[in-house]
Amino acid sequence: MTTPLPTSISSKKAFQILKKQPTAILVDVRSSMEFLFVGHPKGAVHIAWIDEPDWDINPNFATEIRQLVLGGICGDDGKHPPVILICRSGKRSLEAGKLLLQSNFNNVYNIEDGFEGELDDKHQRSTTGGWRYHDLPWEQC
Repeated sequence: MTTPLPTSISSKKAFQILKKQPTAILVDVRSSMEFLFVGHPKGAVHIAWIDEPDWDINPNFATEIRQLVLGGICGDDGKHPPVILICRSGKRSLEAGKLLLQSNFNNVYNIEDGFEGELDDKHQRSTTGGWRYHDLPWEQC
């Protein structure tokens, strides 16, 4: 049996969903250090998928997301509020989204270009895609 995949969307599309659907939740799954020091989308909730000190997958990830969406009642169609996941370049958030779908979430999105996008030919990020590249609202601690 194949693992279901979250719906892949661009950072621009995610921003549109967040503006149009007030129940949508943006979750930044990067490490605490990335979230704080690299920056994060304004309004994003931080729940790390993998974090220090051991860099293991968060065993409580699905439970923590479930607690987030408890306030957002399922709609008439039986769907949870949209859960939109973001990481650096869309890879960790994809894996986190797969877990959520396996945990009976049914409205999960992955921002495929992430916060910083892929590496360019100079091995730098935020130059070819991602939330910051598209000048979407973000902040840094």
